[in-house]
Amino acid sequence: MTEQTWAALFERGDAVAATEADVRAALDTARERPNEHTPDERAPPASEDRPDPPDPAPARVVADADVLAADLLVGGAARAALDSLRAHSWTTLVASDPLVDDAAAVVAALADDALADDWRRRLDGWRERVRHPAGDHPALASAYRGGAMHLLTFDERLRSTRAGATLAGRDVPLSVRSPDAFATLFDAASLHREVVGDDYPGPDRDPRG
Repeated sequence: MTEQTWAALFERGDAVAATEADVRAALDTARERPNEHTPDERAPPASEDRPDPPDPAPARVVADADVLAADLLVGGAARAALDSLRAHSWTTLVASDPLVDDAAAVVAALADDALADDWRRRLDGWRERVRHPAGDHPALASAYRGGAMHLLTFDERLRSTRAGATLAGRDVPLSVRSPDAFATLFDAASLHREVVGDDYPGPDRDPRG
């Protein structure tokens, strides 16, 4: 099956006319259900050797499932924030299978399975997949295991105390922000100099391609 462009997916998603509140409610419902995540992701053997997380880097970003789903179904701040990443090949979106499972469940609930499947196929071609132990919060664990320094979420609980408490003692310099705050603060030129080390040439990818 031919992978759809982001532009084509967004056209289908916009037709759903969902709101951020719809997405948050659907995600809360999805996360209250019995665990249906991919078995090898959510319950890896206790004896399994896991590589140490990569060193935290400012161009490595996690978007919680609400932001991933809102990017597709709502647009607005979520889409603006993720467009910043899609437009630059030297940035990395980090996400575990359980995190993507949650976002896909939201898309299926608010739209349909076909859009959820097509969206996941496109996302899998973009994200860097990481693994984490069963029971961990998918977004926080993706950030820790993936060396991300930014976590985007609409969940005020994560933006207050929960993230700090979960990552306490792990020396993870994680900034947890709403998508609109991230989009406002994202400075591609400054970040490019820090990450790549030379002058910023401008976006090098089509964010809707």
